Amino acid sequence: TGGGYLCAVTPGGYWSFFSWHPFLMMVSYISLMGMGALTKKLGGYKNTKMHGILSSVAVACAGGGYWVIYKNKENYGRPHLMTLHGKAGFGVLLGSVGAMLFGAIFLHPDFGTDKTNKTIRKFHKIFGRSMIAASYVVCILGLRTLTTNVWYSATLIASLLMLTPNVLF
Repeated sequence: TGGGYLCAVTPGGYWSFFSWHPFLMMVSYISLMGMGALTKKLGGYKNTKMHGILSSVAVACAGGGYWVIYKNKENYGRPHLMTLHGKAGFGVLLGSVGAMLFGAIFLHPDFGTDKTNKTIRKFHKIFGRSMIAASYVVCILGLRTLTTNVWYSATLIASLLMLTPNVLF
């Protein structure tokens, strides 16, 4: 969350409407999705439900972050999805929505239509973690457009690398 705030105020040193975009995206993919993945690793019914809740709230935050950048570009008359950051970020958002819907329909512990199917569970796990990993790359791509400060960038990248073994493996 602190990293989200730092990225949010980096462009001009103050909070603006745009600031909500990096803040919500980092809260979504770094904080909430990471916690969702770690919670699922604990196993059990309650943790599985908490994983779904955290991941769903993360997707909602990411949707809010996308809305902010969409609206910001509209306000300034700029074209949408022109950079690698924008295109990859949109792909990660769509993939995350897909993983959420897939998990809710097939794997929900109460009403999932295929909740005991190990192949489907494995696919969901790998796909979800690949979305988190891809979000880290998108985060770094976005950071490159915010600042040229090498130390600032290195600090964020180092923190992402420290999270990687716990969240993704």
